[in-house]
Amino acid sequence: MVVGSVPLSAGLSATPQDDRIREALVELLYRNSYGVVAANVLISLPAAYILSSVVSPRWFVGWLVALYLLTAARVVAARLFFRHAGKGGSVARWAWLAAVMSWLSGLMWGMLGWVGFLPHEPLLFAFTVIVLTGLVCGTVPSLSAFPPALVGSILATIVPVAIRCLSSEGEVFGAYLFLIGSLVAINLYYCRVTYRMLRETVRLRTENVELIGRLEDERDRAQAADRAKTRFLAAASHDLRQPIHALSLLVSTLSMMGQRGAVAAADARSIAGKAKSMVGNLSGLLNALLDISKLDAGVVTVERETVDLGELFRNLRQEFAPTAGERGLGWRVVETGLHVDSDPMMLKRILDNLLSNAFRYTTAGRVLLGCRRRGAAVEIQVWDTGPGIPTDQQAAVFEEFVQLHNPARDRAQGLGLGLAIVRRTTELLGHPLKLVSVSGRGSMFSVTVPLVQAAKPPRAASDVRMDGAPLGIMVVEDEQDVLGALVQMLEFDGHRVYAGRSAGEVMNAHAAAQDGSASVGVIVADYRLKDHATGVEAIDALYDYLGRAVPAIIVTGDTSPARIKEAARSGHRLLHKPVSGEDLREAIRREAG
Repeated sequence: MVVGSVPLSAGLSATPQDDRIREALVELLYRNSYGVVAANVLISLPAAYILSSVVSPRWFVGWLVALYLLTAARVVAARLFFRHAGKGGSVARWAWLAAVMSWLSGLMWGMLGWVGFLPHEPLLFAFTVIVLTGLVCGTVPSLSAFPPALVGSILATIVPVAIRCLSSEGEVFGAYLFLIGSLVAINLYYCRVTYRMLRETVRLRTENVELIGRLEDERDRAQAADRAKTRFLAAASHDLRQPIHALSLLVSTLSMMGQRGAVAAADARSIAGKAKSMVGNLSGLLNALLDISKLDAGVVTVERETVDLGELFRNLRQEFAPTAGERGLGWRVVETGLHVDSDPMMLKRILDNLLSNAFRYTTAGRVLLGCRRRGAAVEIQVWDTGPGIPTDQQAAVFEEFVQLHNPARDRAQGLGLGLAIVRRTTELLGHPLKLVSVSGRGSMFSVTVPLVQAAKPPRAASDVRMDGAPLGIMVVEDEQDVLGALVQMLEFDGHRVYAGRSAGEVMNAHAAAQDGSASVGVIVADYRLKDHATGVEAIDALYDYLGRAVPAIIVTGDTSPARIKEAARSGHRLLHKPVSGEDLREAIRREAG
């Protein structure tokens, strides 16, 4: 038999949601069983009292004992069900146990209908029919949660009386039989309707519970993101302010020395060296932030090729040997002849960050770099004997600006961005990242890379003209101080510069040049200009003015992933502030070449 589209046999559910719905319906079946128990106790006593005058008292005693034992068993089964609910096990088994007990209960009342079938006692016969009718109607609210229990209970209650009607002569018994059949049909119909309503109600409830759970998860994620943003801004603000504060003090010192007279060359070199160091620190932080923003923006292009792990490991051994010597740590690299498929620059950056992190937090012992074959892949491992990372903090170390052992944010211990970059880069490459650590006993970071059998020939490096010939350069920069510094540097290199704070000013400067030096070889434009203009728009305007396209460089200080992606779509070379003079000159030479 089928109720709606759901089998009454309570077979295997198609989805986890179906399992939860069925569990809820079986729970409802057992909750309703307490009402059935009460009905059995309250109705059986008056029935025995009224019919005892025509039925053997011994039969009624046996019937009551059997009915009460069955009722006690139903109470015990209900308690056991609720005690074990949610602890696994077969829900279908509990449902069928309840169904069998319902059938037995129906059969007990059917036996009462058999002995109470007394046509020669109209009042007692009417009483028996009323009792049975009430019990049958009561099955709809109590047993519809599991239709097999209801169907079996109704049939067990009605069939004995129906048999007596069929075996008795007289039209009145045909009428009774018709009424019994109608009663069964009506109750089965309402069972079908009630079951559908119960199932839909339970489905909506479970969906609401799941929705509430998802909303709570989203709320927790939003709160975590908000806390991460707050931590990010606080740490970034601190780490940006420190070198700027130091630079401000150095500039003030240089100004005071200048006011007192000529500045000694040694003092000037000392201050310049310190300033350069501060600028390097500031540049390192901004570059790390930029790396994260570029990875989030999806503008980093993966260029896979065969990487010789042996050569990479040898380079890393030489690179970190001085660091190991300075910190008095053992430094071992396990030789390998394996080759892997990866982006060589990104893979080296990953290992650079992991090794820097290992050396930074290891105060005694050693650091080891090696690899193990894992089927068709290679697991590259970085081991250290540092303080280790507690289990509940191992996920957090891959977030921005999280440094478990650097609460004072000592810059000598890094910025807290290296592992965040590692996580994003490994996700981009599709290289699984793993951390195994025990507090007080060190850590092991690893990245798993696909193995290749033979090395591919390395790509030939592109030839770049580095002749440094003077050029005509258009510069669009709306910050006056930056514009002045750019013009001064480029003119010092011998270039002819046509500069302005907008594309229009640059056109005017170029038009004012009356000699043959007005040719233009490169355009350099800031990305964010005044009046909401962009460097891309300025370059397009200058192309229209020149009547041709020339190599262009966009310089930006944006770290927003959306802005980076927008600028990268232009196809022009992209440089990120702060840009050193050497980097800008190199970019100009490459574009002009």
